[in-house]
Amino acid sequence: MQKIMIAALATLLAGASAFGETAAPAPGAPLTAANQATSPAAAAKPAATPAAASTHPAAAKATAPASTPEQRSAAALALSHEPTFDEGTEQRIREAALSYSDIAVRGGWPTIPNDAKFAIGAAGPNDDLLRKRLIMTGDLADDKTTGAFDDAVAEAVRRFQARHGLAPTGTVTPRTLAALNVSVQKRIKQLEASLERIEHMNFSFGQRYVVVNIPATFAEAVEDDKVVRRYRVIVGKTEKPSPTLTAEITGVVLNPTWTVPASIAKTEISAHMRKDPTYLSRMHMEVLDARDNPIDPHSVDWSGTHAPNFTVRQQNGSFNALGAVKIDMPNSYSVYMHDTNQRNLFSDDYRFDSHGCSRVDNVRDLAAWLLSEEMPKWNRAAIDAAIATGAHQEVVLPKKVPVAWIYLTAWMTRDQTVQFRNDVYSQDEELLEATAEEAAFFNQAAGHPLTAHLAQ
Repeated sequence: MQKIMIAALATLLAGASAFGETAAPAPGAPLTAANQATSPAAAAKPAATPAAASTHPAAAKATAPASTPEQRSAAALALSHEPTFDEGTEQRIREAALSYSDIAVRGGWPTIPNDAKFAIGAAGPNDDLLRKRLIMTGDLADDKTTGAFDDAVAEAVRRFQARHGLAPTGTVTPRTLAALNVSVQKRIKQLEASLERIEHMNFSFGQRYVVVNIPATFAEAVEDDKVVRRYRVIVGKTEKPSPTLTAEITGVVLNPTWTVPASIAKTEISAHMRKDPTYLSRMHMEVLDARDNPIDPHSVDWSGTHAPNFTVRQQNGSFNALGAVKIDMPNSYSVYMHDTNQRNLFSDDYRFDSHGCSRVDNVRDLAAWLLSEEMPKWNRAAIDAAIATGAHQEVVLPKKVPVAWIYLTAWMTRDQTVQFRNDVYSQDEELLEATAEEAAFFNQAAGHPLTAHLAQ
């Protein structure tokens, strides 16, 4: 089992400084393994300029929210064509951990007072402190050490915000300040947890595949090692988290019906029926027995005290909770990707609002991409036309597409941009504690004659 040993890395990096330093790359320059190994100054630059700022400047500016699924998808794709998850992700996370460990050895970055205020052209007592903080993670050039908050610092703040999933406004908002003040030790733990997850994933990368990174609330369609589609997604609530999994997309369902999970039927549907006996009919839902025969809703015990011995199914239509498209991906969690009849939720920054499935913005576009390689007749216009008929239709993919739902709160893309997101499900600490307990067990087992074989 491979681990990041922070103490060992810190010792190694502290000793490496005796070998001399070279000039660190400017923001935006690639941070290669070579200059990390030869230059501690370069190793302290884990955040090269994000693609959002370097290749698509307009995408990093504060703009009015996109109003259509197509506009939102285009804006999301403009952030970068670099995949969150590919065959090199594990090694890049190791490199990022090494860089952040170097910062930890050097004392970490400064904490900015919570009441600090910054405005373009207005000098303040914490301006140099902010510059130092941004320089340490490569968001600001090394020679910008002093001066009032100016356009260069605002651009650096935008880079930082883009890397942390914040609106790239260039303004030091309370959320931005909170992210700036997260300690380097916590960032290292995020990288450790992400590495631990990646090490234990068994995913077959294909020429085409789909990834949902749950903490980032984005889905990526990857083709030939490049993100060709990126969509906002809504994933599970904190009390009903979306699972991590690997599966295969087998087909697309147009105008799907929705079979309500038993847990929702027992709690939410039952509660609605107790308050309003007309709820099912208003929501275009029917109650079915084990043979799919209709049952009179008034004959059902809606007390919610026992597991339901019936099925609740919602008819297809504009009112359906799955919207107009469902993407089939058989898995042990019975979750899938789908449309929604509440598309306004995609405009929210906080998109943890489902029961575990993943609602996909502009999912018709994703469906067209999935079908395009083997079934070109199913282009976007054909999908729209089929949906417009209102008829339920299941389209089977001749060639299955791999899909992974991952939980990475820290990762580094190929352009050397280190990304962080909030640990919304609080899974990082739990994983690291479990890993530490497991390591302690095997360390003890190695020293005992009766259990030494367990540590092999």
